Amino acid sequence: MNKGVNCFIAEGRFTDLEQTIGELKKSEMVRKIFVIFSQGVVRVKIPDGVEVIETDSLTSSLTMRKIAMKADCDYIFLYTKSFALRPGPWAIERMVQAASDVHAGMVYSDHYALRDGHLMPSPVIDYQHGSLRDDFNFGSCLLFNSDYFKDSVAQISEEYQFAGLYDIRLKVSQNHRIFRLPEYLYTEVETDLRKSGEKQFDYVDPRNREVQIEMEKACTRHLKDIGGWLKPNFREINLSDGVFPVEASVIIPVRNRARTIEDAISSVLSQSAGFPYNLIVVDNHSTDGTTEILRRIALEDNRLVHLIPDRQDLGIGGCWTTAVMDHRCGRFAIQLDSDDLYVDSHVIAKIVDAFYRENCAMVVGSYQMVNFKLEEIPPGLIDHREWTPDNGSNNALRINGLGAPRAFFTPVLREIKIPNVSYGEDYAVGLRISREYRIGRIYEPLYLCRRWDENSDAELSAERINQHNLYKDRIRTFELFARQELNH
Repeated sequence: MNKGVNCFIAEGRFTDLEQTIGELKKSEMVRKIFVIFSQGVVRVKIPDGVEVIETDSLTSSLTMRKIAMKADCDYIFLYTKSFALRPGPWAIERMVQAASDVHAGMVYSDHYALRDGHLMPSPVIDYQHGSLRDDFNFGSCLLFNSDYFKDSVAQISEEYQFAGLYDIRLKVSQNHRIFRLPEYLYTEVETDLRKSGEKQFDYVDPRNREVQIEMEKACTRHLKDIGGWLKPNFREINLSDGVFPVEASVIIPVRNRARTIEDAISSVLSQSAGFPYNLIVVDNHSTDGTTEILRRIALEDNRLVHLIPDRQDLGIGGCWTTAVMDHRCGRFAIQLDSDDLYVDSHVIAKIVDAFYRENCAMVVGSYQMVNFKLEEIPPGLIDHREWTPDNGSNNALRINGLGAPRAFFTPVLREIKIPNVSYGEDYAVGLRISREYRIGRIYEPLYLCRRWDENSDAELSAERINQHNLYKDRIRTFELFARQELNH
């Protein structure tokens, strides 16, 4: 290997390529620059001294092989966007220094994003063992140790059209550090200008199904390699255990939802279940009139249990645990958010029927995305079709959620309990249950998920998004370690 860096950049317009290549050439460490044309057709003029790689797609296994074949320096620098890149002073040198000092397999960094003409800080988060999401945000600049990259390419066991880069990243992580530099080393152009609330469902968009299938295969192979894959051997449960006041309880944690809570309650109390049920609303010290609405309805219908916690430090998970541990909670605890509505009067019956039909500890349904006027909005039906009985509990470590509405066999939930947080609490308990118990699925829509400006996740700052993702990665890390111990 020669000391220095081989740069591989995605195809783009000539002006963007020219600017990116000019910037990269400023580094004394850059030896060769390659442009990857993912359709195999070179449509623009290529600056002198630059080589072309023609392939099928930027992230395919074939492209990873071609990069490995061309790389003849110590490090591989991969730029994944087609717009002009502006590295900071000595950015590549700094990434190489870090990779060398800690013997990292891959290095990435914080950066700036040029968004609508404005330069915005774009910090990323540290990589963990549980950072298994295929959409983990590294930014667009990745530096690989060439030897480790080539070793990983040699281990490719399946050819991917979409998951090739993801597969290599996972393989590198098995034996080498993936290291984040908390320094703003470059500026990239931000092209996705949607709000955070509009982006969060991309991974379950039916149009991405082919991509998701490949990502699942790559992640499953990785879990098997590191001893974190679980066989579908589930603990049997007896759904007749215990004595409960009602068969089912719908649980709604709420704080300051005077505009929507009455609609949500009405959709619950209008259910035709064929068995006794109630509704437990945990009012987390609302100040906007929600409390008064709940008191009025509770006087009119004794199926509504209005709980106001003694504590002031409860998140959504803590409110859920308060309801589940209450003596009025039913055999099955069923979720509904205070913004949302059940689609018809048979939802509770369908969920309870699924518990008995599949003899499972948890049931996850599907939902329809709508606006505040209940008009359907993209991506429409969210049904998490990626779940399979044999591999769902493993694939759950790759995706960022398990779907909704969620329902639980109360004795299991009382034993496990829900983390006292207001984001990711449902995902955490779902992962924990999937480690040991069967999870049932309903693929038809059970509720309408209303998206509006007052949704808690409608528009989040980069810091809050990072905080959420860091927590979910920590949950996955914890769960991965627990599964590895279980397999031992």
